[in-house]
Amino acid sequence: MKKILALVVFLVLCANSSFASYILVPMDAEGQQNHLKAYGITYWTLEKQLKVKWLLNYRGGSFLLPDAEEIQRECQIRGVSFEVLSNSKAEEILELISSPSQNMEAVVLEKAPKIAVYTPYGKQPWDDAVTMVLTYAEIPYDTIYDEEVLNDALLLYDWLHLHHEDFTGQFGKFYRSFKSAAWYIEEKKAAEELATKLGYDKVSQAKLAVALKIRDYVVGGGFMFAMCSATDSFDIALSAEGVDICEPMFDGDGSDPAYQNKIDFRKTFAFKDFLLERNPNVYEFSSIDMTQKRRIPKTTDYFTLMDFSAKWDPVPTMLCQNHTALVKGFMGQTTSFTRDEIKSNVLIMGENKTNGEAKYIHGIKGKGFFTFYGGHDPEDYTHRVGDPKTELDLHPTSPGYRLILNNVLFPAAKKKKQKT
Repeated sequence: MKKILALVVFLVLCANSSFASYILVPMDAEGQQNHLKAYGITYWTLEKQLKVKWLLNYRGGSFLLPDAEEIQRECQIRGVSFEVLSNSKAEEILELISSPSQNMEAVVLEKAPKIAVYTPYGKQPWDDAVTMVLTYAEIPYDTIYDEEVLNDALLLYDWLHLHHEDFTGQFGKFYRSFKSAAWYIEEKKAAEELATKLGYDKVSQAKLAVALKIRDYVVGGGFMFAMCSATDSFDIALSAEGVDICEPMFDGDGSDPAYQNKIDFRKTFAFKDFLLERNPNVYEFSSIDMTQKRRIPKTTDYFTLMDFSAKWDPVPTMLCQNHTALVKGFMGQTTSFTRDEIKSNVLIMGENKTNGEAKYIHGIKGKGFFTFYGGHDPEDYTHRVGDPKTELDLHPTSPGYRLILNNVLFPAAKKKKQKT
């Protein structure tokens, strides 16, 4: 009788050890049918106050979630591939990842970051790649603009995205092509009225004040992500504090004739030694951008993600998680960055080596972090004013869009990151 009882207990223990306790959301090319919505599932799980393990460099940066019927159901509803794992299988994977011989790491994601998108009033989600992919992935966000930023609303958020903004007050340098267009005239008028409402004489002054508030947010521990013209125009605005770099058609009076010599590169986040474009008819801010300097056919326009040590450099490893190291290039007002004009303490995470350009960079400022990503839309090579929106249902596995969502989840690992 004792032998039978012992056998029953043994069988029960074996059965329990094989019960499903985890859900693996694979992120490799073969195992996942919708990479973008997989980030939304991970965010949704964090919102339920459940912790998630981000398995860096394991099957494309997979996510290990606690097993629950509602999570499985949500994956099925959203079309996200998942695998149900037993305790023993999950432990086997985690043991493999922890091995010193493997360039892998398991990072705990602790809470869903609160997200703000700095974007002009009235913009639609498809006007900006970040709002578009957040909407597609079903990750909630708030939109804020100048008034909210100047009233310290950023203190409520963990992560901030900068829409394709011009922080220099030159209205995107669209003057030559669109000065007579109704939308340009209306947007210029609205920006001037808002600057006056906020107590500034010029749009450039209002934008500088906003840039300084954003700078303080990052220095205080915030996470900032910017794309396209919001990258270089932000740094230019900081560097030109107290210097008039705007021509009369932008602010009603002439620029400082010697403004190039008064630029203070110590104030910037990422860039140095750049030359400003003085001509108001040239659709360019400075020598930072590579758009006019690059000569790459669309068919061969790719950039390579750098390989980092997951155990020693978890931050850039997180930001580069993908199912491919080779990502399609895409254009924008600011397409990519001149390598020689990037500060030495800024990390280049994606580059086109043959062309000498950086596409995807990251740095630390004070207690906070920033990531700059060149280009407008990862799945629209030459997006122009008036072009139709990108349908992400046609690009659910987009590597270029995955880089954006890596940044969205990055603040969730803040505590883990600070310990490393």
